[in-house]
Amino acid sequence: MDSPINNSEPVTAVIVDDEPDNLGVAVMVLEFHGVQVRTASSAEEGLKLLHEQKPTFLLLDILMPKQSGYEALKIIRADPTLADLPVIALTAYAMEGDRQKGLDAGFDGYITKPIFATTVYDDIKAMLADKKTATHGKR
Repeated sequence: MDSPINNSEPVTAVIVDDEPDNLGVAVMVLEFHGVQVRTASSAEEGLKLLHEQKPTFLLLDILMPKQSGYEALKIIRADPTLADLPVIALTAYAMEGDRQKGLDAGFDGYITKPIFATTVYDDIKAMLADKKTATHGKR
């Protein structure tokens, strides 16, 4: 993946989703494009991974048991070491207004399930490029 974040370093991702099939598709597509992927099946496990090694970006399911993606995002945004991490929602919420709700909550992008293997890589690249542009525009 040509990293819109930093072209000189490998692109890494953490994917947090409690559904193994969703994880499998996302991992397969990203690894095909050269992304180094780590996975977690809960928000708690995902937060631990983020502190072990900060990835280039995070794909975060919204609807999970115990702790939702929205709750995990609040923790991430409140942590100075993770606050600038690009976080993309990965969700089955596809009703009108859901995407905007996610973006308003602080997600940098919004991908609805089912994941389309043919387009998700390009969608993620575009979202990361948008995040990079927005970040550089604030300076």
